[in-house]
Amino acid sequence: MLKMIKPFAIIRKTDKVKMNPFVRITGGNMDERMNILDINIDKITAKEAMKRFVSFMKTEPLKVIELVTVNSLMQMEDALEVKQSVSSFEMVLPTDVTILKSAGVTDKKLLQDTQDGVFLKMLFRYLHKNHKRVYLLVDTEEEGKAFFEYLERHYKGIQIGGMAKVAEEDRADDMIVNAINGADIDCVLSCMSSPLQEDFIFKNRNLLNTRIWLGMGKESPMKRRTGVMYSHFAQFIMKKIFQKEVEKRKRDLAEPVSAIK
Repeated sequence: MLKMIKPFAIIRKTDKVKMNPFVRITGGNMDERMNILDINIDKITAKEAMKRFVSFMKTEPLKVIELVTVNSLMQMEDALEVKQSVSSFEMVLPTDVTILKSAGVTDKKLLQDTQDGVFLKMLFRYLHKNHKRVYLLVDTEEEGKAFFEYLERHYKGIQIGGMAKVAEEDRADDMIVNAINGADIDCVLSCMSSPLQEDFIFKNRNLLNTRIWLGMGKESPMKRRTGVMYSHFAQFIMKKIFQKEVEKRKRDLAEPVSAIK
């Protein structure tokens, strides 16, 4: 049942269920991070990422997990403070193989896991199986309805404690934080756009009483199935822009070396 509470929307489920180089990869371990567009991104398999998620669910304080795409990386490009905060998150995972390939990653397992959105599927199954309680954050009511219906259809064991629509022009952070804390949840699932999503958790993480914040962004694999995402053409254009920026950064890094020689 849907219930609207101004100034933001709440959906409740009433029946409860019991400055570095452009790309840097250090060392040979799979748990090392690579630096892409000044953001540190984990280079780990979905299985390892899931192990970390489960361990985070058992610890305090709140841990932040961010799923990044080509679009979100580009949208954060001019937000220096936000980019610095993202690099401090406990886990940052790519959801687009273009990001991995830009860093020279060729590991087939990593590429396949990313292409298939394996980590998010495993995570939803865990929340479903263990009847975890979540709170949803979205940009629009349309996206919120699609997300709610997706979870109800595929992962009914997940308890939905509530949902808020977060608007850049009228965020009402205090009200949203209070609503989340009052819902007694295990995990926040955020599907907000960047850099709004990253800025929100950066400013409010110390106020939230929950175990995990999962920043899924606008282009999660879930949204590919619900149809709420950018068009294929828009994605194609953004990837081209991203790839040009990759090459530009590489050339800028190579120039000082050439000059010395």
